[in-house]
Amino acid sequence: MKKNKKIIINSIIGIIFAGAIALLLVVGLKPGNSQSAGKKDQWSKIEKKKTITIGLDDTFVPMGFRDSSGQIVGFDIDLATKVFDNLGIKVKWQPIDWSMKETELNTGNIDAIWNGYTKTADRAKKVSFSKPYHNAPLALVVKKSSGVTKYSDMKGKTLGLQTQSSAETALADQPKILKQYIKDQTAVGYDTFDKAFADLNADRLTGILVDEDYARYFLKQQGTLDQYQIIDGGFQADDDVVGFRKSDKTLQKKVNEQLDKLKKDGYMKEIENKWFG
Repeated sequence: MKKNKKIIINSIIGIIFAGAIALLLVVGLKPGNSQSAGKKDQWSKIEKKKTITIGLDDTFVPMGFRDSSGQIVGFDIDLATKVFDNLGIKVKWQPIDWSMKETELNTGNIDAIWNGYTKTADRAKKVSFSKPYHNAPLALVVKKSSGVTKYSDMKGKTLGLQTQSSAETALADQPKILKQYIKDQTAVGYDTFDKAFADLNADRLTGILVDEDYARYFLKQQGTLDQYQIIDGGFQADDDVVGFRKSDKTLQKKVNEQLDKLKKDGYMKEIENKWFG
């Protein structure tokens, strides 16, 4: 009886183990899974489909955002579209949770990150970068009525920023510039900057640490630029780059070649004037 029971138990364990192995194989072979997308150069696949999926935060003006008609527009949209038009490839823009951008890339849900994406040491561990194509200084944005005119005036006051953004990284890496002054030395995190600005407008925040390009464009479009103070300096300006999977060497090379070309032929300057003034 004991022998039969042991045989039955071993059979059940064997079935469970075999099922687990089968499930892992199915997941591993699933299209878009990191097992297939993260270890192989995907250029031939992109070239064959003539489509590339690029991830973005579709609220990040003026780099990539939705206009009043719901169309995705912006500096990065114009630039990426031109790059891939030259390569005979259509861009599919995929809005993503910005805090999950590298995961979305490395699991194959998107093929590139292109949306005011700045180069940092931490991100370099997860992805490869294009050549820098734009310089984005960080700035502290406050209401003029707050009386804040310099970083030290933020002592004991509440700061907001976007989670997993270059602002969050800069605040942590250079604490003596601003972090040492703010309330509890901790910023309030938001998934998008427009939500942070809503709280700033409602006086639930005193300031926001954000890309200066974003701040000026957003406040100008809102018609409230004259009501705010934009305090720059202190933080080192960040380089905007395109993020690729480390295996996508060909895609990286193709984009770099096009960025060089568009700088030389004047297209880059043309869209900089259009979006940044």
